Amino acid sequence: MDDKKLRRAGLDYHELANVEMHDSLDDYLASRQPNRVMAITTKGRTRHTAVEFQAGDALIFGPESRGLPIEFIESLPENQRLRIPMLKDSRSLNLSNSAAIMIYEAWRQLDFQGAEAL
Repeated sequence: MDDKKLRRAGLDYHELANVEMHDSLDDYLASRQPNRVMAITTKGRTRHTAVEFQAGDALIFGPESRGLPIEFIESLPENQRLRIPMLKDSRSLNLSNSAAIMIYEAWRQLDFQGAEAL
C-alpha cells in the first residue's frame, strides 16, 4: 500500500498502528510464529464465540472478493475455522466489520487487556 492509502485507511490513528508488510501468508506465519492460527471464513463451522482466545493467537482474514484459499482453511483443525453467524440468505459482512467483531470478541475474552481502567 502506498502512504496515501495507509493514511486514508488509518484516518487519525495511522501513527498508532504497527504496520508490517509480508510477501505471503506463509512469510507472515514464519515471521510472527503465532501460538494458534484462526481462519475467519464463511466456510467455518465453529462459531466465533465458541473458541477461547489466547494471547498470541492470529486471526487471518481473506479478501472480501474471494476469502481465504481453501487449501489454507483445510490445513487448520475444524475448531480453528471460525464463522461469524449471519441471517440466512444474507450477504457476508465486509472485511472491516468482520475484523472489528472478531478483534473485539478476542479482546473481550482477554478481559480487555491494556484498556483504560473504568
